[in-house]
Amino acid sequence: MSASLAATSLCAPPVPVKTRACAPPKTASSSAEEETSTSDHSKTLESLTNLLPAEVKEAAAQIEQKAKKASPAKEVNKFARDAASTFAPRPSGAVKNPAFKGSLLYTIFEVQAWLSLVVGGLLSYNIIFPTDEPSIARLIGMWSIWMFTVPSLRARECTAAEKDWLNYLFLLIPIINVGLPFVWKSFPFIYTADVAALAGMYLWKVGLPKDDSNSAA
Repeated sequence: MSASLAATSLCAPPVPVKTRACAPPKTASSSAEEETSTSDHSKTLESLTNLLPAEVKEAAAQIEQKAKKASPAKEVNKFARDAASTFAPRPSGAVKNPAFKGSLLYTIFEVQAWLSLVVGGLLSYNIIFPTDEPSIARLIGMWSIWMFTVPSLRARECTAAEKDWLNYLFLLIPIINVGLPFVWKSFPFIYTADVAALAGMYLWKVGLPKDDSNSAA
């Protein structure tokens, strides 16, 4: 039996061994040729760029700088919009908002917003329901801009600049109301800071209202 197996193994043809084709190793001359070709391409691009007029170069540089500056601002605006849309009432969007400018609902939301601003100030300054100790009424007054004014303004139809203003304000007021008590535990102080934030963010995002009569003239 062992003799027959030995004879069979001797008569069997040899199994071919597959070998992988190996890439030739890079030599110093090939690396030098690649570096030379890369430098030639860069020199060609530089020479082509130098042929452009100075005005085109300046415009391209300005566009590049604006793109670098605008990208972080867009990211912040997107974050503020998404966060505010999650927790606050839906702002006006692609669907027609029934509280369009000139409608009764638009006027109701605006009156509600500014009335809550006034009532919140009176509560915070201890003019309405005065007490010698901290009370729920004064606490509601301190948070009135965040709870009533901003949601009412966001519920009506508004421009893109106004949306950004209200989105930022919706995120900024809780930071103010939670952080400032560590500095000074005063309802009027915190409410005044909220009003200052409201006005400052409006000037930054929306700007001063334009006079239509002067623009028409």
